[in-house]
Amino acid sequence: MPTLTADAAVRRRILSIDLLRGLVMVIMALDHVRDFFHYDAFVHDPLDPAHTGWALFFTRWITHFCAPVFVFLAGTSIYLQGLRKSRRELTGFLLKRGFWLLVVEFVVITFAWSFQPGFPRLVMQVIAAIGFSMIAMAALIHLPYRAMLGLGLLIVFGHNVFDSIPSTHQGFWWDLLRNGAFASYTFAPGHFLLIIYPIVPWLGVMLLGYAVGRLYAPDFAAPVRKRRLLQLGLGVIALFLVLRGINVYGDPSPWSVQSASWRTVLSFLDVTKYPPSLLYLCMTLGLALLFLAYAEPLTGRSAQAIIEYGRVPFFYYVLHFYLIHLTCMVLFLARGHAFSEHTPPIHGVEFRFLIPGEGYHLTVVYFIWIGVVLALYPLCRWFSQLKQRNKAWWLSYL
Repeated sequence: MPTLTADAAVRRRILSIDLLRGLVMVIMALDHVRDFFHYDAFVHDPLDPAHTGWALFFTRWITHFCAPVFVFLAGTSIYLQGLRKSRRELTGFLLKRGFWLLVVEFVVITFAWSFQPGFPRLVMQVIAAIGFSMIAMAALIHLPYRAMLGLGLLIVFGHNVFDSIPSTHQGFWWDLLRNGAFASYTFAPGHFLLIIYPIVPWLGVMLLGYAVGRLYAPDFAAPVRKRRLLQLGLGVIALFLVLRGINVYGDPSPWSVQSASWRTVLSFLDVTKYPPSLLYLCMTLGLALLFLAYAEPLTGRSAQAIIEYGRVPFFYYVLHFYLIHLTCMVLFLARGHAFSEHTPPIHGVEFRFLIPGEGYHLTVVYFIWIGVVLALYPLCRWFSQLKQRNKAWWLSYL
């Protein structure tokens, strides 16, 4: 029976990572389509168990998996790159890519969200959190593996100790590093920074992803890796169930009994993303680890199609924002609005062509989401093939 070489085995295993990454990228688009097209977006909290419906709740809840998995797998990719690059090469790459991601977040993505050419408000979201984390990782990769694992565990398990600090702003550095929670700061006359994703909690996620990357080293046999992923995934989910049941630590928003049993279940699942709580990360990354345990044999046509998105996540991420907002603009104008019409600010940001309370039913949102994902597939497939054919250095930054 033929055996795989070490390089071929690594390539096959990376397909499972691309599959998970592609899946969360597809799901991520659903949340952003809901933001721009659902009539209730930015009017009511879709996760409020007392007032939401189950369909709207799970439409938002399922997208909770996107950011932590995206950041976690970025850490895994850093470990895998360390198998091919010297530490000096990897340090340089992480520094350059980290700063590049900050430029993209504050210029390309901020404009895609707002369509405001004057950039009155810069928005710090997941791409900036990854950028800052990569800059930090450029230094941290020089630590021993166990030190990086320990630091990741300390951050993820320990940062909820600070939940007792009042939610009022403790200053810029506190919000930038730990709190975030849509804190706004003026950095120039008429220009503001909106911090949604703080640095340190997401750095902890990246460190844990880096640690799990060890399971994908060539000396790890597939059955051993699957068993470890299963053990980790089940253990993390069990921890979520126990801590959430106790209702004492791990999330600043305890669950409560609601007017109906199904609403109580929603309350149990409604954990805090901003900043990402321990229970939020246990819930999302636990299931992600189980998916990775079973994903390697998945090679059918559907899996291959989703892998195409996972191979070019950054390319897809940028394009999907512009396609969604341009579609929103077309429908805004089709409803009789003027191009020059100003829209009310949301979290202090004016999203042009988006009016809270105006939009479409959730069913229409799903059709638009499917259309966006399908429309981007040919471009993602083309760019994926280009990156496989062309090994130019600059393509690694896209």
